[in-house]
Amino acid sequence: MSFTTPPEPSTPCSAPSFVIRGAGGQGVSPLRWDQINSGDVLRRARQIYFHYVEQCPAGGAPIGIVLQGHSSQGRVVFDTPVLLPEEQFIPLDLIRSRGGRPRGFRSP
Repeated sequence: MSFTTPPEPSTPCSAPSFVIRGAGGQGVSPLRWDQINSGDVLRRARQIYFHYVEQCPAGGAPIGIVLQGHSSQGRVVFDTPVLLPEEQFIPLDLIRSRGGRPRGFRSP
């Protein structure tokens, strides 16, 4: 038994039978916090997360929330998501953190 290199195809490859719009482009740029109302995004993500915690107290530990466009809809995710162009992934550490100054902090 011998192994040989397969012969080159005699005809060039034909064009694809369909084209996926945007597949050859740059793709979707990552979420830019300076171009959105980040307070609104975090508020929506927190609502979805806390609803999940209330409804499924013994549920698994999510890694974040996926928000769908500018609507109030979203979903809790447990693995790294594959996003649609209008979706935004908000990691759980941003949802849990309050940001800003600590509660007991007072300026002089």
